[in-house]
Amino acid sequence: MNVVVVESPAKAKTINKYLGKDYVVLASFGHVRDLPPKDGSVDPDQDFNMLWQVQPDSERHLKEITKAVKGADKLFLATDPDREGEAISWHVLDLLKKKRVLGDMPVKRVVFNAITKKAVLDAMANPRDIDAPLVDA
Repeated sequence: MNVVVVESPAKAKTINKYLGKDYVVLASFGHVRDLPPKDGSVDPDQDFNMLWQVQPDSERHLKEITKAVKGADKLFLATDPDREGEAISWHVLDLLKKKRVLGDMPVKRVVFNAITKKAVLDAMANPRDIDAPLVDA
C-alpha cells in the first residue's frame, strides 16, 4: 500500500478514485504547524533554529497520516504545486521523521496543476524530492 498526502479532503476523495485500491489518499487540511504566536519561536543559541508548533486542529489529521504510513510501502507528498504546498509537504515529512515512522520508506513529492486522472497519473509517474530552496523561500 502507498500513502498519498494532499491538502484538501475533496481532492483526496477524487484522487483516491484515480489511483485505486493500492493507495490511501489522506488530507493534511492545509498547514499542519506554525511558529508559536508568542516570543520564543526562534532559538538564537541553536543557529536560529525555528521552533514549530503543531496546530491543534491538525493533531487528528496527523495521527491518521501517521497510522497509515506505519503500514505503507511508499509515501507520496502531493500538496499544492506552490511554495505553500512545498512547505506543507516538508512539515508533514519532518513530523513523520521525528515520530520515526518512516524507516527506510521511499518518500517522494508529486505535483499536478489539475485534478484530472491524466494529470494525477502523470505526476505519480514522475515523482521528485522536496524542493528545499522553495520551502526556504
